[in-house]
Amino acid sequence: TNQGFMTASRKGTYSFGDSQNRQIGIWLLVCAAMVFAMTVLGGLTRLTHSGLSIVTWEPLAGILPPLSPEAWVEEFENYKQFPEYQKINMGMSLAGFKAIFWYEFSHRLLGRAIGLVFAIPFIYFLVKRQVDQRLGLRLGALFVLGGMQGVLGWYMVSSGLVDRPDVSQYRLTAHLGLAVLIYGYMIWLAMAVLIPMARPWGEAAPLGFRAATYAIVGSVFVLILSGGLVAGLDAGFAYNTYPTMDGAWVPAGMLTDPFGNITTVQFLHRWLGPAMAILVVLVWGRGLDLGLPPRAMAAHYWVVFALAAQGAIGIGTLILVVPVPLASLHQGVALVVFTVAIVAAFLTDQARLNPTPGIKVLP
Repeated sequence: TNQGFMTASRKGTYSFGDSQNRQIGIWLLVCAAMVFAMTVLGGLTRLTHSGLSIVTWEPLAGILPPLSPEAWVEEFENYKQFPEYQKINMGMSLAGFKAIFWYEFSHRLLGRAIGLVFAIPFIYFLVKRQVDQRLGLRLGALFVLGGMQGVLGWYMVSSGLVDRPDVSQYRLTAHLGLAVLIYGYMIWLAMAVLIPMARPWGEAAPLGFRAATYAIVGSVFVLILSGGLVAGLDAGFAYNTYPTMDGAWVPAGMLTDPFGNITTVQFLHRWLGPAMAILVVLVWGRGLDLGLPPRAMAAHYWVVFALAAQGAIGIGTLILVVPVPLASLHQGVALVVFTVAIVAAFLTDQARLNPTPGIKVLP
């Protein structure tokens, strides 16, 4: 039927009219694409050391940039009162300030745009009664998480406006982690409303195998968090050799302050990737043995390919001492790996194995 409310079905998958399905699913994918872009832009802001260029947080008034020469001078004078200018950028020109200002301003403006693009259709769907209580609560949770992300972003920036002209690596990693969680949840909900529930016949994939696909998603998330710590400590500018770290497989000084130590943070980040690759290949091989449907198996192939590309880009970023375009690509592809891992986990959870040899099970 093309009318009526959505009804919740097995494991969070929703079944409702095709038109409503497309509207909500496409809306969620558009929001997810915007969060993807904002996360990459946030990485560029960090790489260009632009994140402390705006020293106030004005959720409403801050939607407009300086609109006159006098306003630009006033904004620059505000910046001069804080440690980054006084300890690092002393003597910076107004043109130089504008260059870093636009990165941070664009990042904040995109965040506000995401809020509007999410909130307005969400209210519309609620008014039109196109979401049931279960999905409505999940979408409401996304809205709350988005608000928390804005607050957390300012909490991060404020850590660099006191004495040390750099943000806390812990707050930066928390800000990145929440963005990735919001993005992943949007992708999952979009699939839940766009992809039909698996046919009731046929055997589900073994529980252990399905759990392993979720473990891959969790591993990618942890790897991204470790990358946040690397970025927060500028750890990519040290030990620019591979596979050893300046000739040592296990460099000295790794046992102190594990999340505040450049050596430890880079060591963990560079070896979490290969460890995860082993899990990905094992799960991929097991999927072949089980005879997963083509669509689910294709998703696992994409996890393998995306992770291999990410590893190569990461090694290049390290050896070339963090060039901004390559480092930004590294962050973007990390989100691609996270995306295909979520898709693979979702499709595996929905899959039905071939119950009879010689009879093909549709995707």
